[in-house]
Amino acid sequence: MPYSNDLTIRPISGREELDLFRRLPYVLNEELAGDLAAGRRRPEWMWLALRAGRPLARLAWWSRPGDAAPFLLDTFDLADDLPDAERADIGARLLEAATAAVVPAGSPPPEYSRFVPPDWRERAGTRRAVEDRMAVLERAGARLLVERLRLEWSPGTPVPEPGGRLAFRPVRDAEELRTLMALALDGTLDAHSRAELSRMSVREAVARQYDEELARYRSPREWWRTATLPDGEPVGFVLPAHNGYNPIIAYLAVLPAHRGNGYIDEILGEGTRVLAGQGVPRIRAATDLGNVPMAKAFLRAGYVNFEREINMTWS
Repeated sequence: MPYSNDLTIRPISGREELDLFRRLPYVLNEELAGDLAAGRRRPEWMWLALRAGRPLARLAWWSRPGDAAPFLLDTFDLADDLPDAERADIGARLLEAATAAVVPAGSPPPEYSRFVPPDWRERAGTRRAVEDRMAVLERAGARLLVERLRLEWSPGTPVPEPGGRLAFRPVRDAEELRTLMALALDGTLDAHSRAELSRMSVREAVARQYDEELARYRSPREWWRTATLPDGEPVGFVLPAHNGYNPIIAYLAVLPAHRGNGYIDEILGEGTRVLAGQGVPRIRAATDLGNVPMAKAFLRAGYVNFEREINMTWS
């Protein structure tokens, strides 16, 4: 759709315009081609604001393969060299037009996710870019949900040794895992889980996370571990997995009755050992900035905070 100031807002025509879309820099650029091939993205979900053929802003949604609607808005960029007022206006126009065309009527827009440097607040240019994008989204009705730490363990980092207090066995089946997940939601510090529990029951929240995320991982279920006391009583669990991009610690929890005893280190150690034993090139994990016990456990286990993630929501 053309505007009087020669601005054109449209989706890309296909893979042949991928290089045009990638002219604005972002860490996800290198994954776009693979995502298109795997069905995690579609050209009609990747939009540009152009002037004389030059991208001034862009956005893109991501989904799990086979989903009919996008799951996450994970790319939203504004050209740095535009005047502030124009950058905000172009970003708002792009967001409005693309959302109207892509998001099903009556549904809230998908959550927004952005990877940023760990020290983004201390870097003036980076902070300006992050806050400008957030301001455009806030004008459209979004609000900050949480800021998360993205963590990485690399080969050569010492693999945590078993602590000796806990035993580990494979998770028996989906029913056992669902039961443990339900128990773990009591007193959770995870912002996404807390938001879901404000809208649905514990049973519904567990079913949603299991069905929409955990059950879709193609990595071996044999990697999943239940942590127990020597008498067999469950203490918690850890789910090492591969999400299609990286080996990850997908979920880790200590059950409420056993919190405060330092078991988190032993459980994380087991998950790390499972993946390290596969000879993986890295292990990725994430936790909320406000989940201090979990963040400290990752750092003690040799994980490095290499990035942060900002999540905004319309729900």
